[in-house]
Amino acid sequence: MPSARRLVAATLAAGLLLATAACAAEEPAGPAVKTPRPTETALPAPPQPVLAPLRGTIAPEGAMKRPALAAKIDNHEGARPQLGLERTDIVFEELVEGGLTRYVAIWHSDLPDEVGPVRSVRPMDPDIVTPFGGIIAYSGGQEVFVDMMMNTPVVNAVFDFDDTGLFYRDDVHESPHDVIVRATELVGRHTELPAPPAQFEYAEASAVPTSVTEGPGHSALQLRFSDSRWPSWVWDAAGGGWLRSQEGEPDLDAAGAQLRASNVVTLLVEIDEDTFPDIPRTLMIGAGEAWVSSGGSTVHGIWRKDSPAGSIRLVSDLGTPILLAPGNTWVELVPSSGSVEIIP
Repeated sequence: MPSARRLVAATLAAGLLLATAACAAEEPAGPAVKTPRPTETALPAPPQPVLAPLRGTIAPEGAMKRPALAAKIDNHEGARPQLGLERTDIVFEELVEGGLTRYVAIWHSDLPDEVGPVRSVRPMDPDIVTPFGGIIAYSGGQEVFVDMMMNTPVVNAVFDFDDTGLFYRDDVHESPHDVIVRATELVGRHTELPAPPAQFEYAEASAVPTSVTEGPGHSALQLRFSDSRWPSWVWDAAGGGWLRSQEGEPDLDAAGAQLRASNVVTLLVEIDEDTFPDIPRTLMIGAGEAWVSSGGSTVHGIWRKDSPAGSIRLVSDLGTPILLAPGNTWVELVPSSGSVEIIP
């Protein structure tokens, strides 16, 4: 017979087995554990390069979605050096009263924080800015001229009417040549506006501008608006651009660098001196002689603008569209009473 100690041990072992089995029966089996597969996250497509409409240069797609900003920029000696002219896409120089000139400057691909000094509008400005759409900033003007500008499809930002802090007077220039507009803030308030359409035709990166293929090379342009204003441009082969001077002195930006352009488009224009007493009006709707300077050469042709909303078309004497060099452009609206000299 087994001893009492062995019977107790056997009984305890059997009890443990029964208890373990009972506990195992009471606990439900857990779900099968699956190893998760790594999910594949679709990466956003990189921005595709596009052509900047007012420069003909390659730019990131998203950077071109904002509207253009035009501003009426002072060119009185007291307004120099101006803010932001070195970053413009296109600048128009026009004759105003007293034989002086002012600018209609356009920014799109490169927008400064501030530009100026801004001044009042003139009767030709609506025909200049309408093709660009977007925004026009200025400091006021005669009521008839302001009304003309207000009747365009362009958003008007006017110093005289502003109570939102878009404009201010700086302490660098003396009044009235001291009104500055906060350009980035102004454009940021109108993100719903579309980008501007192209205004000129440009040679592709692998091609050369029409001035090089059809025109002779030369070193300088000498232009005369009046006895008070005679800008000039000298070809800088090392820098690949035209350097600007006014009345024989280098025309400098706020950082002390000479203003430059990839293209200088010179248009001979008629001036209406009768409709508005003492205010010359450049006639932008019409046609006339043109000289387009790019790449150290100049091609002669004609310009034509058929309507306020139409862009300026340039055709060479051979009947071909004039292709500009990619880059910024200055448009010189030289009155027919002035002169254009191409210097070899």
